[in-house]
Amino acid sequence: MSVAKKQYKRITVKSLVEMKANGEKISMLTAYDYTMAKILDSAGLDVLLVGDSASNVMAGHETTLPITLDQMIYHASSVVRGIERCLVVVDLPFGSYQSDPKEALRSAIRIMKESGGHSIKLEGGREVKESIKRILNAGIPVMGHLGLTPQSIYKFGTYTVRAKEEEEADKLMEDALMLERIGCFALVLEKVPADLAKKVAEAISIPVIGIGAGNGVDGQVLVTHDMLGMTHEFNPRFLRRYLDLYADMTDAFEQYVTDVKSRDFPSEDEQY
Repeated sequence: MSVAKKQYKRITVKSLVEMKANGEKISMLTAYDYTMAKILDSAGLDVLLVGDSASNVMAGHETTLPITLDQMIYHASSVVRGIERCLVVVDLPFGSYQSDPKEALRSAIRIMKESGGHSIKLEGGREVKESIKRILNAGIPVMGHLGLTPQSIYKFGTYTVRAKEEEEADKLMEDALMLERIGCFALVLEKVPADLAKKVAEAISIPVIGIGAGNGVDGQVLVTHDMLGMTHEFNPRFLRRYLDLYADMTDAFEQYVTDVKSRDFPSEDEQY
């Protein structure tokens, strides 16, 4: 017998835990600006991630490392102004939490106070445990992130799948259990084997959101610009492109140039 899904007027961290308990998958995409956030929110997304991927998508950097806390607050503030229903999660950028739990708390507080975001996300397990605990103790919801952690790209040296070997897989499971135990409300798993991700999702009560982690987790996240086909250099196996906006936008821009140069635009109906 099918069970009617609960309708949420506003998604909270509690909502996500309920959705997992009820077997309802969680939808999550990235957002970096007001206009996109407004569209995503009206489409019924559950979670918007103001990701440090803005460093790549919006600023053109090779990695996520250069983006600053001030820039993350700017993007998050823009997103928050565009939503009515979604839960907004904001990435703590590289260098704002790794070295000192007190610095981590200061960074998280700035995001919450200055952007109006609802929660923060940070990468890592036992290495950043004390930073996570300090943030949680201040009443700030934390989403964890394990597997491929892009802020550690120079440590890994590659964006390949993580935790394929037993030792790393065991550590990932231990870190996931630890993140649940200390109070994280959800967890992102990036580019890990589907079987392992499913085991993690079954082992913990908090939602597990996957990106390149198979269908056995509690929800999915993609970078919005990738799934819309606005980017075209990035082609991982896990990416499904729902549109080809790169081609559509290029056609529109080229047509605009043609219309302006031929004096077709503006027409008599398009002027005062």
